[in-house]
Amino acid sequence: MNTISEKELSALNDLLADEELLIKKFQMLADHSQDKEIREKFMGIASKHQGHFKELYSQLG
Repeated sequence: MNTISEKELSALNDLLADEELLIKKFQMLADHSQDKEIREKFMGIASKHQGHFKELYSQLG
């Protein structure tokens, strides 16, 4: 098994935090959108970032 260096772990933590913030922002935008098409687009973007988060998180295990 490959071990993760402190620098790599720090970078992963930063990326996870960034993705988590993007998920929350796009979910909030979707929640406040009046237009169905725009709301669906924002939810799609949030879902894409959720996938990024899961992929990055899987690198820790």
